[in-house]
Amino acid sequence: MPHFDYPCPDCRATTSLHDADCRFEGTPWVEVERAYVDIISVLAGGPCDEETLRSEAPGEWGPLQQAALRRLKRDERVSEANSGVLRLLTAEEFREEVSEPTREPMRTLHQYGSVPGCHDNAVFAMIAWYEMVGLSWPETRENVVNWLRDTGSWDRGGFEEATPAELVEKKRHVYDAGYGWKEKAVSAKRVIDRYRS
Repeated sequence: MPHFDYPCPDCRATTSLHDADCRFEGTPWVEVERAYVDIISVLAGGPCDEETLRSEAPGEWGPLQQAALRRLKRDERVSEANSGVLRLLTAEEFREEVSEPTREPMRTLHQYGSVPGCHDNAVFAMIAWYEMVGLSWPETRENVVNWLRDTGSWDRGGFEEATPAELVEKKRHVYDAGYGWKEKAVSAKRVIDRYRS
Protein backbone atom coordinates (compact mmCIF):
# COMPACT_ATOMS: atom_id res chain seq x y z
CA MET A 1 0.00 0.00 0.00
CA PRO A 2 1.48 3.38 -0.92
CA HIS A 3 2.27 5.89 1.81
CA PHE A 4 1.97 9.63 1.31
CA ASP A 5 4.20 12.40 2.59
CA TYR A 6 1.41 14.59 3.94
CA PRO A 7 -1.16 13.26 6.43
CA CYS A 8 -4.88 13.58 5.94
CA PRO A 9 -5.69 16.86 7.72
CA ASP A 10 -8.63 15.22 9.51
CA CYS A 11 -7.57 11.73 10.61
CA ARG A 12 -3.79 11.94 9.98
CA ALA A 13 -3.80 8.83 7.75
CA THR A 14 -0.86 8.62 5.35
CA THR A 15 -2.43 5.83 3.30
CA SER A 16 -5.75 5.48 1.53
CA LEU A 17 -7.18 3.88 4.70
CA HIS A 18 -8.85 6.74 6.57
CA ASP A 19 -10.58 6.55 9.93
CA ALA A 20 -14.24 5.54 9.63
CA ASP A 21 -15.55 9.03 10.42
CA CYS A 22 -12.96 11.01 8.40
CA ARG A 23 -14.58 13.79 6.39
CA PHE A 24 -11.96 13.50 3.63
CA GLU A 25 -12.47 9.78 2.99
CA GLY A 26 -12.45 9.30 -0.76
CA THR A 27 -10.62 12.55 -1.51
CA PRO A 28 -7.85 11.80 -4.02
CA TRP A 29 -4.43 11.99 -2.37
CA VAL A 30 -3.15 14.31 -5.04
CA GLU A 31 -5.72 16.87 -3.81
CA VAL A 32 -4.72 16.37 -0.16
CA GLU A 33 -1.05 16.86 -0.94
CA ARG A 34 -1.79 19.80 -3.25
CA ALA A 35 -3.62 21.58 -0.40
CA TYR A 36 -0.49 21.37 1.76
CA VAL A 37 1.88 22.32 -1.05
CA ASP A 38 -0.24 25.34 -1.98
CA ILE A 39 -0.08 26.62 1.61
CA ILE A 40 3.61 25.89 2.05
CA SER A 41 4.53 27.46 -1.28
CA VAL A 42 2.96 30.77 -0.27
CA LEU A 43 4.42 30.75 3.26
CA ALA A 44 7.86 29.80 1.92
CA GLY A 45 7.87 33.24 0.30
CA GLY A 46 7.57 34.88 3.71
CA PRO A 47 5.11 35.49 6.53
CA CYS A 48 1.60 36.68 5.70
CA ASP A 49 -1.86 36.84 7.21
CA GLU A 50 -4.52 34.23 6.46
CA GLU A 51 -6.41 36.47 4.04
CA THR A 52 -3.26 36.95 1.94
CA LEU A 53 -2.55 33.22 2.12
CA ARG A 54 -6.05 32.42 0.83
CA SER A 55 -5.80 34.87 -2.04
CA GLU A 56 -2.28 33.90 -3.11
CA ALA A 57 -2.70 30.13 -2.80
CA PRO A 58 -3.13 28.53 -6.22
CA GLY A 59 -6.58 27.12 -6.91
CA GLU A 60 -9.76 27.49 -4.94
CA TRP A 61 -9.58 27.74 -1.13
CA GLY A 62 -11.99 25.29 0.46
CA PRO A 63 -12.52 23.02 3.47
CA LEU A 64 -9.54 20.83 2.54
CA GLN A 65 -7.15 23.79 2.45
CA GLN A 66 -8.59 25.17 5.70
CA ALA A 67 -8.16 21.77 7.38
CA ALA A 68 -4.59 21.47 6.05
CA LEU A 69 -3.75 24.89 7.50
CA ARG A 70 -5.23 23.89 10.87
CA ARG A 71 -3.19 20.66 10.78
CA LEU A 72 0.02 22.58 9.98
CA LYS A 73 -0.66 24.87 12.96
CA ARG A 74 -1.52 21.99 15.32
CA ASP A 75 1.57 20.08 14.24
CA GLU A 76 3.59 23.24 14.89
CA ARG A 77 4.87 23.52 11.32
CA VAL A 78 3.25 26.95 10.99
CA SER A 79 3.21 29.52 13.78
CA GLU A 80 0.68 32.29 14.14
CA ALA A 81 1.65 35.53 15.85
CA ASN A 82 -0.82 37.48 17.98
CA SER A 83 -1.22 39.84 15.03
CA GLY A 84 -2.51 36.94 12.92
CA VAL A 85 0.63 36.67 10.81
CA LEU A 86 1.37 33.09 9.72
CA ARG A 87 4.95 31.90 9.39
CA LEU A 88 6.46 28.62 8.24
CA LEU A 89 8.92 27.35 10.85
CA THR A 90 12.41 26.44 9.69
CA ALA A 91 13.49 22.82 10.11
CA GLU A 92 15.63 23.78 13.11
CA GLU A 93 12.82 25.76 14.77
CA PHE A 94 10.45 22.87 14.23
CA ARG A 95 12.82 20.31 15.78
CA GLU A 96 13.27 22.59 18.77
CA GLU A 97 9.51 23.11 19.15
CA VAL A 98 8.55 19.44 19.00
CA SER A 99 11.36 18.19 21.22
CA GLU A 100 9.22 19.11 24.21
CA PRO A 101 5.58 18.01 23.87
CA THR A 102 3.20 20.62 25.27
CA ARG A 103 -0.18 18.83 25.05
CA GLU A 104 -1.56 16.04 27.19
CA PRO A 105 -1.03 13.16 27.50
CA MET A 106 2.46 13.56 26.02
CA ARG A 107 3.29 16.51 28.25
CA THR A 108 2.99 14.34 31.38
CA LEU A 109 5.15 11.60 29.86
CA HIS A 110 7.79 14.08 28.76
CA GLN A 111 7.83 16.00 32.02
CA TYR A 112 7.72 13.18 34.58
CA GLY A 113 9.09 10.24 32.64
CA SER A 114 8.08 6.63 32.90
CA VAL A 115 7.47 4.58 36.02
CA PRO A 116 7.42 0.81 36.59
CA GLY A 117 4.21 -0.59 35.19
CA CYS A 118 4.10 1.61 32.10
CA HIS A 119 7.63 1.53 30.67
CA ASP A 120 6.65 -0.29 27.48
CA ASN A 121 3.72 2.03 26.77
CA ALA A 122 5.68 5.18 27.65
CA VAL A 123 8.71 4.37 25.50
CA PHE A 124 6.44 3.24 22.66
CA ALA A 125 4.48 6.52 22.89
CA MET A 126 7.60 8.70 22.94
CA ILE A 127 9.10 6.98 19.89
CA ALA A 128 5.80 7.01 17.98
CA TRP A 129 5.21 10.68 18.81
CA TYR A 130 8.63 11.80 17.60
CA GLU A 131 8.12 9.78 14.40
CA MET A 132 4.69 11.38 13.92
CA VAL A 133 6.06 14.91 14.22
CA GLY A 134 8.71 14.15 11.63
CA LEU A 135 11.98 13.68 13.49
CA SER A 136 14.51 11.33 11.92
CA TRP A 137 15.38 8.05 13.63
CA PRO A 138 18.73 9.40 14.98
CA GLU A 139 16.92 12.49 16.39
CA THR A 140 14.19 10.30 17.87
CA ARG A 141 16.70 7.89 19.42
CA GLU A 142 18.69 10.76 20.96
CA ASN A 143 15.56 12.45 22.35
CA VAL A 144 14.18 9.24 23.89
CA VAL A 145 17.53 8.18 25.40
CA ASN A 146 17.95 11.67 26.91
CA TRP A 147 14.34 11.57 28.16
CA LEU A 148 14.92 8.24 29.90
CA ARG A 149 17.98 9.66 31.68
CA ASP A 150 16.84 13.25 32.34
CA THR A 151 13.46 12.30 33.85
CA GLY A 152 14.90 9.61 36.10
CA SER A 153 12.92 6.91 34.28
CA TRP A 154 15.99 4.75 33.80
CA ASP A 155 17.00 5.10 37.46
CA ARG A 156 13.56 3.88 38.58
CA GLY A 157 14.46 0.47 37.16
CA GLY A 158 12.25 -2.18 35.68
CA PHE A 159 14.07 -2.49 32.35
CA GLU A 160 15.58 -5.70 30.98
CA GLU A 161 18.09 -3.92 28.75
CA ALA A 162 21.56 -2.88 29.95
CA THR A 163 21.37 0.75 28.71
CA PRO A 164 18.76 3.27 27.58
CA ALA A 165 20.28 3.18 24.08
CA GLU A 166 19.82 -0.60 23.90
CA LEU A 167 16.18 -0.26 24.98
CA VAL A 168 15.44 2.39 22.35
CA GLU A 169 17.16 0.38 19.61
CA LYS A 170 14.96 -2.62 20.45
CA LYS A 171 11.92 -0.39 19.86
CA ARG A 172 12.98 0.85 16.44
CA HIS A 173 10.16 -1.18 14.86
CA VAL A 174 7.72 1.31 16.42
CA TYR A 175 9.40 4.12 14.48
CA ASP A 176 9.72 2.13 11.26
CA ALA A 177 6.08 1.00 11.27
CA GLY A 178 4.74 4.48 12.01
CA TYR A 179 2.45 3.32 14.82
CA GLY A 180 0.20 5.85 16.55
CA TRP A 181 1.18 7.19 19.96
CA LYS A 182 -2.10 8.29 21.55
CA GLU A 183 -3.49 5.04 23.00
CA LYS A 184 -0.13 4.09 24.54
CA ALA A 185 0.37 7.62 25.89
CA VAL A 186 -3.07 7.69 27.53
CA SER A 187 -2.39 4.31 29.20
CA ALA A 188 1.06 5.41 30.40
CA LYS A 189 -0.26 8.73 31.72
CA ARG A 190 -2.83 6.92 33.90
CA VAL A 191 -0.08 4.88 35.55
CA ILE A 192 2.20 7.93 35.96
CA ASP A 193 -0.63 9.97 37.52
CA ARG A 194 -1.35 7.15 40.03
CA TYR A 195 2.36 6.89 40.82
CA ARG A 196 2.59 10.64 41.46
CA SER A 197 -0.49 10.84 43.72
